Amino acid sequence: MNVPEGSIRASKDKIMTWMPVEWARRVHAPETTSLPSEVPASLRIAGNILRAVFIVCLLAITARVSMPQSETIWTAYDTPGDLIRMVLGLAVCVWIVIQFFRTPKDAHAYRTWLYFGLAAVPFALLCLFAVW
Repeated sequence: MNVPEGSIRASKDKIMTWMPVEWARRVHAPETTSLPSEVPASLRIAGNILRAVFIVCLLAITARVSMPQSETIWTAYDTPGDLIRMVLGLAVCVWIVIQFFRTPKDAHAYRTWLYFGLAAVPFALLCLFAVW
């Protein structure tokens, strides 16, 4: 039996000429599209606090790690490795600051930050104290 290009043999006699991926092509709107004003205040406050603490810890860790190893900031131009580390660290810090000011849009995002923050903030604080 001659099998056409791009088809998949589903069984001995049947040839499957399409994949059941129609659901991936559909654009679904989230079931709960809520505005930030519709998010419960306790969820919004807890999510924002945990998000802010995590991002500030991440910023401090990145700034500390990107500092020159054995020199000051002004003599980092002498060592190319330190200069590259500083430039990359500065770029990452700018990106983190931009993310800090982009607030979550719906209740699901606040809930995600709440759950993620409960696990990530203690770890980020531990890493911050270990690096410092």
